[in-house]
Amino acid sequence: MSAANQLAALVSNMYATGLLDDQFQQLQMLQNASTPDFVSEVVTLFCQDGERIIGELAKLLEKPNVDFDRVDAFVHQLKGSSASIGAQKVKNTCIQFRESCQQKSKDGCLKTLETVKINFYDLRDKFQTMLQLQRQVNGCPPSK
Repeated sequence: MSAANQLAALVSNMYATGLLDDQFQQLQMLQNASTPDFVSEVVTLFCQDGERIIGELAKLLEKPNVDFDRVDAFVHQLKGSSASIGAQKVKNTCIQFRESCQQKSKDGCLKTLETVKINFYDLRDKFQTMLQLQRQVNGCPPSK
């Protein structure tokens, strides 16, 4: 199967499984000849930022006295970036996470953090594969 077909199948699967929503299509439409790496840059920043936020959330939830307002602020940030890139599953899990914060439920936050991690890292891995396939389609050598 060609890289272009693999790329199309991967992206189609990401929509079909609810990882992505129509916002990602809107993002792709912003890319043009003057900004050929736009989607790649946005996806990379999203992944880096998401990893940082998940790390901060894990640290905050390890503390005996959880600052639910700080946890909620980080979850709100992740929800916003997820919504803007079209990361539907991550965004929806963040909505549940914020409910646990509002209820000041440490157990609820810890459980939801695990779901956020699963959804985020699944999406991140698929994004990395997508970007590698995109480079192949564009005739660039694969990156590390």
